[in-house]
This record gives sequence, structure tokens and C-alpha cells, in this order.
Amino acid sequence: MEDFKPEFAGKLNFYVSAVDDLLKRPTDNPTIGILLCKNKKKMIAEYALRDIKKPISVNEFKLLDKLPKEYAKILPTAKDFVNRVKLLDIPSL
Repeated sequence: MEDFKPEFAGKLNFYVSAVDDLLKRPTDNPTIGILLCKNKKKMIAEYALRDIKKPISVNEFKLLDKLPKEYAKILPTAKDFVNRVKLLDIPSL
């Protein structure tokens, strides 16, 4: 994890565009890009995202040592995510 850097906005914009082009179906809503960072400076994030027209957000987060029990029961595990991504059969970018 690291602090927000302006170049992260460009990378996230690239990935959101790729998902919209390669995976999004006509009935899907627009892809939303969420970038989680250790810290963000609001002014830097605002300038980095100002002219990007896609729904992209930059947020800070705090890492917990343990997932709260109420979330552990409903959220998929890391293994579940890996298995789901394998099923997508995404072409190489």
C-alpha cells in the first residue's frame, strides 16, 4: 500500500476503459473505478481526476488485522475470487 500518486488515475482510467471494451455487456451499467490508497491528498486527487469522465473514486482505507465476523460470513474469500476470475477467461491485455 502506498499514498495516492497522480499517475494512478491514468492507470485506473486505462483499466476501466479495458473492462468497458472487453467485458461490459450492453445491459451493464458503466464500470466504476475505485482506487484504495494508504493516504490521499484531496487537492492532488481532484486535479488528477478532474478531466476523467468515467466514474472513478479515490479513497483512503485502514487495514485491519482481522475481518469483522459479520463481514467474514458474507464476503467471498480470496480463493473464491481467484476461482471466479479463472472462469471469466479474460484475454490478455
